[in-house]
Amino acid sequence: MTATATATARIVRPQLGRDTWNVLIRELKPVVRDPFSLIFSLVQPLVFLGLFGPLLVAQSGGDLAGTLSWFVPGVLVMIVLFGTGATGSNLQYEMMTGSHERTLVAPLSRSSLLIGRALKEVAPIIVQALLIVAIALPFGFRAHPLGLVAGLALLGVFGIGLGALSYSLALATKQREWLFWGVQQSLIFPLLILSGVLLPLDGGPAWMRAVAAVNPVSYVVDAERALLTGSLGAPEVLWGWVAAAALAAVGLAVGVRAIRRSS
Repeated sequence: MTATATATARIVRPQLGRDTWNVLIRELKPVVRDPFSLIFSLVQPLVFLGLFGPLLVAQSGGDLAGTLSWFVPGVLVMIVLFGTGATGSNLQYEMMTGSHERTLVAPLSRSSLLIGRALKEVAPIIVQALLIVAIALPFGFRAHPLGLVAGLALLGVFGIGLGALSYSLALATKQREWLFWGVQQSLIFPLLILSGVLLPLDGGPAWMRAVAAVNPVSYVVDAERALLTGSLGAPEVLWGWVAAAALAAVGLAVGVRAIRRSS
């Protein structure tokens, strides 16, 4: 290969870091232009917080602040499950309109198309989580400052993995939107219930506790509860990070493989 050809190849060869940044900025622009979509997506978590919270107070016999310290961290994880778990529908829309095919032929690394989209999920997660915490503060909820920062970081890692898997599901189902939502709903609600977000699973059936023990979401929920109460060195925090990091690694690996095979 001549020196000119080598220089040309270096120019046109996609660079993963640069391309990922460009995809990330592209994906964030619609969010910035329409921030109300973030607020609207909080309706479901707010319904759980407003209607299920009082039931927990009545059932436990404790005070509202203590109940919120247990329930709010679970609601933050719920935001990731409901919001990030459904984000693959955006990619399905792009595939149906032909936008996705145009990005595939662009001089971009195909891996960056998935990684950039997955990283975009961090920004909505942080904004929505802070809004939930702000709403809960007047009712007696208190969060440890450093624990809150660490908890947001944990939610971000968890959201990257879940978002990557959601995009992978969209690529696998392609233009069959009904199949995407069928699989998504069939997975999200069992993961939610079997993570102890809504009710403690200590008194549940043995099979339910066994399934919860292998549910990565339950470890993230336990870690969030420990972090927000200031127990930064608790074992639950370590296991939560392990679960979130493992999910992110698996999600990105599966997603990158899926988008490289996309046509």
